[in-house]
Amino acid sequence: MTSTVIPPLKGIRVVELTHTILGPSCGMILADLGAEVIKVEPPDGDRTRKLKGFGAGFFGYFNRNKKSLALDADAPDGRAVLVKLLQSADVLIENFAPGSMGKRGLGPEHLEAINPRLVYCSLKGFLPGPYEKRPALDEVVQMMGGLAYMTGPSGRPLRAGTSVVDIVGGMFGAFATVLALKTRERTGKGGLVESALFESVVFLMGQHLAITAINGAPPPPMPERVSSWAIYEIFDTADGQQVFIGITSDGQWKRFCEFFRRPELAADPRLATNNQRIEARPWLVPKVAEIFARFGKDELERMCLDADISFAPVARPQDLFEHPHLLANGSLAPTTLSGGVQTRLPLLPFRMLGWRPPLAADPPSVGQHNGEVLAAIGYDAGAIEVLGAAGLLGPR
Repeated sequence: MTSTVIPPLKGIRVVELTHTILGPSCGMILADLGAEVIKVEPPDGDRTRKLKGFGAGFFGYFNRNKKSLALDADAPDGRAVLVKLLQSADVLIENFAPGSMGKRGLGPEHLEAINPRLVYCSLKGFLPGPYEKRPALDEVVQMMGGLAYMTGPSGRPLRAGTSVVDIVGGMFGAFATVLALKTRERTGKGGLVESALFESVVFLMGQHLAITAINGAPPPPMPERVSSWAIYEIFDTADGQQVFIGITSDGQWKRFCEFFRRPELAADPRLATNNQRIEARPWLVPKVAEIFARFGKDELERMCLDADISFAPVARPQDLFEHPHLLANGSLAPTTLSGGVQTRLPLLPFRMLGWRPPLAADPPSVGQHNGEVLAAIGYDAGAIEVLGAAGLLGPR
């Protein structure tokens, strides 16, 4: 079925003053939803473009569907251009250090005076409170919020394998921004919305807080495998692979015994219910591991699917490029990164009324849209040339 959905944020102009992941992920979501997102970066480009190591993919992934305006916004004439752009905007996104926007005369109170309809999305380490002026990073709040403790083995806290808190913080920032735009339809006024890393990770840890309250004791780290289900483990296969298998109901247990031809386990009264099987884990898990170890990965997957038992191979990120499900449903969009690198990267993970937010434009080069953006706010070719000659614009 072909969708006729008009992108929900079409006609909304977003000015993005951000870097790294927290702010850019918020802007990417709004851009994917149809907003015109103008990324304002220094004349030599956002520093994130130059990161190496784990940061090498940050810019290319989190800046699709955006326009780039390379502008020296710290110079007086460049600041005047930025202010004029903000006068035309519906949303500002920023994730600079606490207080730095105010020092530049771009705080919420300053911009409300020039554009009362502006939704000002401020993304920080902490929401208002005693810690609000502290610097923060994704890994800092993973440690502070208990996520690293829950991820690594006892005594070895470990950050999650992706920038999960930056992305969640950006996602909540985008959510709050859309709600503020909806509220503006009634009130005619914008205002400040805030999202923060620490409160985002605390939200993610809510289930563990609830467990602590219910059990009267804190949960151990996830590698301790104190699970709500008896069989919920990573197992080795006969061909040297690793798979995760979860048997999470009495019905699944019966099907496991049937499809893997283990009638003695089905008849064992010690294993009749999930809670009994949890008590039996010290001897049951090694026995089940021995059963699974007789099969290769593909055969084990087929048997688990036939038995309607939860199964997953332990994949690496690079395996996703050729994942048959993602290729079949178009979840990976062909993308051109800097230097002409061709790849496929994930779209937003939802459909709305048959519409999937698309890749409309590859990540921009530095200053790729200088002329277009400046012309849209009233600068003619001569004025743009003057700004360029003054060194206020990046490459065109």
